[in-house]
Amino acid sequence: MLNEEKLDQILNRHQALETEMASAPEPEVYVRLASEYSELETVVAKIRELREQEAALAGLDELLDDRSTEPDMRELAEAEKPEIEERIEALTNDVRMLLLPRDAADDKSAILEVRAGTGGSEAALFAGDLFRMYERHAAEKGWKVEVLSASEGEVGGYKEIVASITGKGVFARLKFESGVHRVQRVPETEAGGRIHTSAATVAVLPEAEDIDIDIKSEDLRIDTMRASGAGGQHVNTTDSAVRITHLPTGVVVTASEKSQHQNRASAMKALRAKLFDMERQKADEERASARKGQVGSGDRSERIRTYNFPQGRVTDHRINLTLYKLDRIMLGEGLDEIIDALITDHQASLLAVMDED
Repeated sequence: MLNEEKLDQILNRHQALETEMASAPEPEVYVRLASEYSELETVVAKIRELREQEAALAGLDELLDDRSTEPDMRELAEAEKPEIEERIEALTNDVRMLLLPRDAADDKSAILEVRAGTGGSEAALFAGDLFRMYERHAAEKGWKVEVLSASEGEVGGYKEIVASITGKGVFARLKFESGVHRVQRVPETEAGGRIHTSAATVAVLPEAEDIDIDIKSEDLRIDTMRASGAGGQHVNTTDSAVRITHLPTGVVVTASEKSQHQNRASAMKALRAKLFDMERQKADEERASARKGQVGSGDRSERIRTYNFPQGRVTDHRINLTLYKLDRIMLGEGLDEIIDALITDHQASLLAVMDED
């Protein structure tokens, strides 16, 4: 059930904002008011539509309760009532979804980090497979992927790769990918055909703007070093790689893919994301009661998904979802099905918490 008092407060706030905007406030005040007004418009429209349908249902009930109602009018009312009840149920669900607490970072781009875990060379190969999966998925969505730094594995793949994924709502779609991804498959180097298990860790951080996080120049130590990479091209020729250390936290980021100037900008982008994420994690810990409304614990040491190549299946352990379409998922095409299921489960958890309040 919806809290009618809360719905009234939203409608009253929307009206108050409209009145304030009409009173010719200062430009910066108007911008702030207009932003809040715009955010409320969708839910206000749904609330008004819901109340119109509820009023229509009350009118039909009144007709049906009135013994003097003509038979043909009664018949029309009885036929119309189920349709209105169905619309009310759908609108109620729409309003409940719109009232869910919203992650302010959902609209942001993201920094993706993939690191090989246990499993040696096979783990690095799997980290490479995971990164390509996200890269293909991003291409399908029209997002831009830019590698910030990469350390290649000895036989391929990556020991570690960090990339920026730019687009609207990237973080909202990818944030549940953070955690330990496990693979079960027969390595190409395995002569006996035995299945090996290895893992890679994924971290997805919301990309932070200057206004999100304040970084003082005196808190930074910036070092330049010679870039290293596979194949020997441009290696040990210029001090183009950049390493930035944030002294108060000890956070270290590197960028080594482009010119020194570009690498510095990329490293700062990664640093802002890491510090912003630390602030968000701290705020989450302080709101411990809200953790029950999250998918999993959000802990990046938590095993979240297993990719079983011999059986062609992918299992997400947080929601007990198993799909026998590993090939499509590794191509980035089938990832939406898992992400949609995770978001739906997350919303259900938030709704359950909202209903308890």
